Amino acid sequence: MLRTLRDAFKVKDIRTRMLFTFLMLVVIRIGCQIPVAGINGELFKEWFASQTGGAFSFFDAITGGSFLDMSIFALNITPYITSSIIIQLMTIAIPKLEEMHKDGEDGRKKLTAITRYVTVGLAVMQSVALGISFGRQGWLYDYNAWSVIQVVVILTAGSAVLMWIGERITERGVGNGISIVLVINIISRIPNDLGTLWQQFISGKSVARAVLAAVIIVAIILALVIFVDVLQNAERKIPVQYSRKIQGRKQVGGQSSNIPLKVNTAGVIPIIFAQSIMQFPVIIAGMLGKGNGTGIGSQILKTLNQSNWCDPSQPVYTIGLVIYLVLIVAFAYFYTSITFNPLEIADNMKKQGGFIPGIRPGKPTSDYLNSILGYIIFIGAIGLSICAFLPIFFNGVFNASVSFAGTSIIIIVGVVVETIKQIESQMLVRHYKGFLSN
Repeated sequence: MLRTLRDAFKVKDIRTRMLFTFLMLVVIRIGCQIPVAGINGELFKEWFASQTGGAFSFFDAITGGSFLDMSIFALNITPYITSSIIIQLMTIAIPKLEEMHKDGEDGRKKLTAITRYVTVGLAVMQSVALGISFGRQGWLYDYNAWSVIQVVVILTAGSAVLMWIGERITERGVGNGISIVLVINIISRIPNDLGTLWQQFISGKSVARAVLAAVIIVAIILALVIFVDVLQNAERKIPVQYSRKIQGRKQVGGQSSNIPLKVNTAGVIPIIFAQSIMQFPVIIAGMLGKGNGTGIGSQILKTLNQSNWCDPSQPVYTIGLVIYLVLIVAFAYFYTSITFNPLEIADNMKKQGGFIPGIRPGKPTSDYLNSILGYIIFIGAIGLSICAFLPIFFNGVFNASVSFAGTSIIIIVGVVVETIKQIESQMLVRHYKGFLSN
């Protein structure tokens, strides 16, 4: 990786792209420090400090702390991520969108435009909910229609600007613009989390205990990073053989290829889906000041609240963790089933004269791919569950209050690996262009 970056800096075009990306990230971090006018940030921070829910911590992590500071980028790119997932799901359900998806570059441009509109719509909805909630909680200096409209406009504009920056990084930078925006936000919170771990487990302890704690913390983080890297890159290659054809006086085809089936086909999406379902009621209850009683509703909310899982003093709430892990496995199968179509792949192979050795073309090929995919998805889902479980376990048992977790590590490692591949492909394209020009 370091060698790739070093070689990339020697190429003027790629160096310019990397510099442009860096400057855009600087703009993002500056924007995360500019507060929204009209909001009493101190009162909001006091309320946020009283909320120990994992949903709030993770949301603050993926927004780079801008949600806690209630900056102009407080919503960050979460509306865009939600919009992208919605459009992807709707592509399967709505034939018109499915046609656009299959319609090449023009269709993808139309889907991108629709995603932008949905993003703005979601940002407006979230901004309105936040503005009204802040007014009722007394966090606005003046609670009136104008102050709420001001909050809505600023937060929506901030989310739209980040979406625009992400797209510019994709076009003029190193690629993966939206993902890079998300990663820089998560990384910006890691120093604070490491400082928290330092104060909690190392500072003030004896030398032996401090060294042991530091070694354990580093070992856990490294083990998670290595595990995620292996999980992200693992794949099952299905061999494909193409028949020989006679075209004119020449014999074409006959080459061998493969279908790479990634073990973690769904990426981090199952964790995001499961976390959203589990934490959404907790977030709403927290914003409304509910859920602190002793009734059945409060007990359900505590079960859903990630901060109560794996707590030795309250083991009953760990039932929520079991539900969470089951949801991850279920969403891994669900998301893969709507994004990967074995029947379509089998039909395309048949049209091109391709077949899997030992498997007849058509439906037998589709059934074979489905059977292989079932095992692969299960392995990937278990891997995702392990990544999600370990940080929650250590947070609950040892009270390690940090915002980054398995989800954050999966996102960081996945985006870094993909970005390095993008840079390598750009260097390869430039090498070929240089070769052909000579």
